[in-house]
Amino acid sequence: MNATLAILAVAAAIAIGAASPGPSFVMVVRTAVAKSRGNGLAAALGMGVGGVIFCALALFGMRAIFAQAEWLYIGFKLAGGCYLIYLAWRIWRSADQPLAQESGAIVEGRLFRSFLLGLGTQLSNPKTLVFYGSVFALLPADLPIWGDVVLPPTIMAIETGWYTLVALAFSLPQPRAAYLRWKGRIDRLAGVVMAALGVKLILSSTRI
Repeated sequence: MNATLAILAVAAAIAIGAASPGPSFVMVVRTAVAKSRGNGLAAALGMGVGGVIFCALALFGMRAIFAQAEWLYIGFKLAGGCYLIYLAWRIWRSADQPLAQESGAIVEGRLFRSFLLGLGTQLSNPKTLVFYGSVFALLPADLPIWGDVVLPPTIMAIETGWYTLVALAFSLPQPRAAYLRWKGRIDRLAGVVMAALGVKLILSSTRI
């Protein structure tokens, strides 16, 4: 497979992976619905930056490092699982709290926190890194320099683009109104899903 076809194959696989439901999807949806469209877009940008970081790590052979240092991979999975459980606890704890009524422009710091939340959620899943490493194995060993230059912005566009669509779709008036009516139940369900993903990640570390 030549370099161009290999890069297209990687891009297609990453696009399919991004569209698969998981903690990143749950977090972007909740951020867009519970806060605002701007916060959802900030979280989507965080997902894109996280994808670029995974891309860089995959290009540098992080999967091979994990294969040589199993304890590092186990630690990464444990840390990621604990972070997801922490997010679940925060969501559950705020389930009965009314949304703050915001007027005017959204505070920049809050947007930055949403960005960090998206980035942290993306990076907390080591399986995503392994997925990236596996997909990047499609690349030829003699990948030209232009391939290294093209891949990061391509991954950024795919990850950010998908989660931007998610944020825009779930920040519309109808989804937001439905969320406000059922906020307690929806938040608790999101918390349970997030906690389950975290527990699953921790338990899977014991089966390596």
